[in-house]
Amino acid sequence: GKTMVKPPDQLDLSEAELKEEFTRILTANNPHAPQNIVRYSFKERSYKQISSVDQLAIHFVLEGNLLHKDSDEARRQRARDGIPEAEVVSLADTEDTEDTPADGAEDAGDTEEGAGEERPDSLEISLGKKERKLTNQFNFSERASQTMNNPMRERECQTEPPPRGKFSATANQWEIYDAYVEERRKQEKVKEKQKVLSSKKEEDKGKKKLQLVENQSDDITKVAKVAKIIERMVTQNTFDDIAQDFKYFEDASDEFRDQEGTLLPLWKFQHDKAKRLSVTALCWNQKYKDLFAVGLGSYEFTRQGQGMLLFYSLKNATFPEYIFSTMSGVMCLDIHKQLSYLVAVGFYDGCVAIYNLKEQGPQPVYRSTARSGKHTDPVWQVKWQKDDTDNNHNFFSVSSDGRVVSWTLVKNELMFTDIIKLSTEGPVSDGKEGMQLPAMGTCGTSLDFHKQIDYLFLVGTEEGKIHKCSKSYSSQFLETYVAHNMAVDAVKWNHFHPKVFMSCSSDWTVKIWDHTIKSPVFTFDLNAAVGDVAWSPYSATVFAAVTTDGKVHVFDLHINKYEAICQQAVVAKKTKLTHIEFNPAYPIIIVGDDRGYVTSLKLSPNLRKKPKEKKGQELPKGPEVEVAKMEKLLMILDYSKTRI
Repeated sequence: GKTMVKPPDQLDLSEAELKEEFTRILTANNPHAPQNIVRYSFKERSYKQISSVDQLAIHFVLEGNLLHKDSDEARRQRARDGIPEAEVVSLADTEDTEDTPADGAEDAGDTEEGAGEERPDSLEISLGKKERKLTNQFNFSERASQTMNNPMRERECQTEPPPRGKFSATANQWEIYDAYVEERRKQEKVKEKQKVLSSKKEEDKGKKKLQLVENQSDDITKVAKVAKIIERMVTQNTFDDIAQDFKYFEDASDEFRDQEGTLLPLWKFQHDKAKRLSVTALCWNQKYKDLFAVGLGSYEFTRQGQGMLLFYSLKNATFPEYIFSTMSGVMCLDIHKQLSYLVAVGFYDGCVAIYNLKEQGPQPVYRSTARSGKHTDPVWQVKWQKDDTDNNHNFFSVSSDGRVVSWTLVKNELMFTDIIKLSTEGPVSDGKEGMQLPAMGTCGTSLDFHKQIDYLFLVGTEEGKIHKCSKSYSSQFLETYVAHNMAVDAVKWNHFHPKVFMSCSSDWTVKIWDHTIKSPVFTFDLNAAVGDVAWSPYSATVFAAVTTDGKVHVFDLHINKYEAICQQAVVAKKTKLTHIEFNPAYPIIIVGDDRGYVTSLKLSPNLRKKPKEKKGQELPKGPEVEVAKMEKLLMILDYSKTRI
């Protein structure tokens, strides 16, 4: 019969040790797995504990391979280990060739209840063969099995939950009945329409074609809308780090900069077909705070050609929302504050036009011509005004030909009225014999209307002068300021203080004015030609300027009346910055350059710092506070002048 051979290195245990039982309950739970993980539930709008916990723990992994005994690799291994071919005996062969055990052995196996069970991995060793070391029966590392690996999981961007609104309603029997009756009436009307269409076969064909075209166009618009939403989602995931900086990042190092700040670059907007054009105009949409318009053209006389009007959104920086190609370069634009789909545009060829974003046609809905009083020189500024007494929309424009024109949208026509004709001696109005041309005209370069007084506006000229004018008086200027040595590039009224305005020029200076005084209140030399300036919408004392050396300068007169609290280069040295605009809601600015790029920058906390509230005291808020800040500065300057 078979005999059990024990390996010499096997553990020797006594009878008592063998009979000793170790009761241990094995479970599939991982004792190291955390049991208190919580996640935010958008359904219940609170944090909830997760019931399912990952209990998988990998203790041992051993990679191996099996070879067939008759394969070439197995023969090479036997030859390398020095095992002859005759000693290779499989387990199945030994079981088939061995004799049956004796009867006594069978009886002993029955009576001892498993004590004499044969081990399946034991082999018979003949006396004539050389004894070999047997495998350890308790060496489980040689019996390891490979388990399933955990699947890879993707970590997606978490988005903010959509806005929710509570509503309540009751559904009574008569309301349900009325709804069924209304639905039945609609079905009857549809059946009547079908009968009328079936009676007219010839007209039916044309109507079917029109319906097919309309359905196809509706389907295309639906697909385009869905594709736009998906594109925004993809770009948001692609530029997720920028979106996180825009929402949550605040520069902590501002606390150690002694009231100075920095600008954090965010998105960069650029269209492939506008690489050779310069950014000539920027304007934010007052209703949709993430949408802004970009005008593209050229300031050089020798490089005039086609221009573009683009609309970008902060939700998608890779491609414009709307694209309009123009025959002439765009020089200026302005978006209506209430009707945000109306955009006034001025061109290099002297035309003004109105684009309607609802229609999205390639051509403007209104456009001036030579018959309708278009300008003879480039239009440098357009500004929307309040509707006239007949509730007609109107806007103003100023051009190099010296005319300040009021344009009115009347039905399908664009009507014009000359407000002022600029000249070196003074304005020229229309007489009875027709328009009287001045002896020497002057060029208007910029225009801005007072924020509180509707009739008051400023006009900057190429001579460096600024004229304060009124809609009611076209025969003379209210005041003339000798402002700069070169052309006035921009004139901007303060958003809060009714007396203060600002101007900039290519003579490297930015000047702050009180319109009741002919001399400037503040003068700043920026060591480069200033392309544009803008007041901040959140403070009466904060403004920003861009220069042709590629730098952005941010000033806060309440903190420092002599130097900028931020002076940072945002583009390469050879690139010139042309325009700048503050966002009306978010703490960001956009700047345009002469290569067609628009860069968005986030203001650090020091650039939009608010006064700290003391314990038990609430600081007053509102425009009155900002007016008081600027008024305090003006009083200090008046006092210092009287002392001098």
